This record gives sequence, structure tokens and C-alpha cells, in this order.
Amino acid sequence: MLDGFLSESMLGRAQKSGILEFGVHDIRKWATSKHKNVDDRPFGGGPGMLMMPEPVFAAIEAVQTEGCTRIYMCPDGEKLSPKMAAELAKKRHLVILSGHYEGIDQRIRDTLIDMEVSIGDYVLTNGTLPAAVLADCVSRYVPGVLGEENSLTSDSFNGNLLSFPQYTRPQNFRGMEVPEVLMSGNHAEIERWRRQQQIEKTRVRRSDIMEKKDI
Repeated sequence: MLDGFLSESMLGRAQKSGILEFGVHDIRKWATSKHKNVDDRPFGGGPGMLMMPEPVFAAIEAVQTEGCTRIYMCPDGEKLSPKMAAELAKKRHLVILSGHYEGIDQRIRDTLIDMEVSIGDYVLTNGTLPAAVLADCVSRYVPGVLGEENSLTSDSFNGNLLSFPQYTRPQNFRGMEVPEVLMSGNHAEIERWRRQQQIEKTRVRRSDIMEKKDI
């Protein structure tokens, strides 16, 4: 599921240039049973299956390096944010565990995991997509990955504001005109207009993330 995603676009270019390196590992490789099982029924009963500690411990211990950060993707983890992504981008090595089934044995979480991360208040079929989201989000903060570093500053959620509206040619499309201020060449006015647009959009759509000290 990850090979194609990680080899395309920005992430693919960053790997080719040697800025990033990804390794994708199948935990079944470390399973010891005849049928390569990595899951079993939970003690105490309940629906679904849990990932067993033996193959997960073996997998993480095989790929981890000294000082690495081991992350488990789960809906009850700390919510991913730009601040978290920027901090993780400073790390040399991240090991990301994708949960499957009903989750993983608690002993894995208690012993091997340094951080538990959620990409939102919802549940997915497995943790592969959240792991891809984390990899993409963190990679944007690694110097040299983005073609234009300034694009980070205008992204939604940086500075607790959503992004401003943007336009390109033609100036008039089906009667819809580009705002005059963007055609003025007055960069101070353009920046002021963009800031106002960010504040208004955030106030209407996501007032929960606004902090007066930042605006």
C-alpha cells in the first residue's frame, strides 16, 4: 500500500536526492508460527483480533536504531499538528508502527512505543494510511524537501490560521474577476489582504484554533 505513494511526487524526489530514506516492513516476516500469524483473540473476550507482542517486538527491535523515535498510529493518540510535525522532522530516525485489526497488545504500547499519534477523531480500517499521512506531513518540514520553503508559511494551520485564497490566469474567468489588490503590485497591501482573508476564514470555519496573540 505504501510503496507507490512513497516513490511518487515530493517524497520520491526527496529520496532520489538523498534527503529522505523510507523502509517499509511486513511484520509477518518476524512471525514464528507455521501460518505466519501476527494476531490472536483478546484475553477477556471481545470482538476482533489483536496484534501479538512477539512479532511486533521482534520487528521493532530489528529496525530501530539508537535514539530513534518509535511511533504508534492510533485514534486515541495525540493529535497530529504542525508543531508536532516540525519537531519530528528534527529527528534522524522515526519508526512508525501501523496498527491493524482491533489494535495491538498493550505491552507493546507500554514498552516499545515513545509516541502515540492520531490523525483525527475517526477510525480507519488499519494504520497504513495514517502512517502515510504522518510521513508526508513530517517530510514537508525537513529542509530541502519542498521546492519552495516559503510555501510552509502560507499553509493552513501554520500560525493557527487557515490559508488565504489564491488565483492564477486568466484574470477574468466566466465573469469571475481576480481581486484587484492582487493585481496592484503593492506587496504590503497584498500581504495585508491575505492576512485579513486568513483571519476571516479561520474565524468562520475553525474558530477553535484561533489565538488572539497570534493574529
